[in-house]
Amino acid sequence: MTRIAIIIGSTRPNRIAPTVANWVLENTQGRNDAEYELVDIADFNLPLLDEGLPPAMGQYTKEHTEVWAEKIASFDGFIFVTPEYNHSVPAALKNAVDFLYAEWNNKAIGFISYGSAGGTRAVEAWRLIAAELQMADVRAQVFLPFQTDFKGMDDFQPTAGATDALQLVFDQVVAWADALKTLRA
Repeated sequence: MTRIAIIIGSTRPNRIAPTVANWVLENTQGRNDAEYELVDIADFNLPLLDEGLPPAMGQYTKEHTEVWAEKIASFDGFIFVTPEYNHSVPAALKNAVDFLYAEWNNKAIGFISYGSAGGTRAVEAWRLIAAELQMADVRAQVFLPFQTDFKGMDDFQPTAGATDALQLVFDQVVAWADALKTLRA
């Protein structure tokens, strides 16, 4: 069965990301096209990148990197739940991504983003990063502006349009994840 990670992309105290990620996971109920799993980068306690060799060499020396690599390698595709920090990607998620290389290659990725502009600028940056990691980013995305999908910036209340758009993200990520399995074989 195709395995898709829903990655919680923030480690900030009082973060909204787990609430958004749980909404994403709840919306997988009734789907039988893949196994979906929440992966919280905060659970891996990754320091700032501390491997001596470039990740593309695949010669990890730290236990935390090996644990992280094993987890990411077990998936066929990813849905990043990403905030937008200062018009770009959150540092904690970028750091977690930068630890690895081959584990991301030839896998599908979709984005659920939030922020003052719905996180769209973060997703623009993520698409460039995904290309360098040989990931197939899907066109569909869900962007959640604070003005429409949150009350007071911390009470998450997604609109019907956001929920509808989420299904298209699932469809595209699973389709691409399935198609890319032949490249990884």
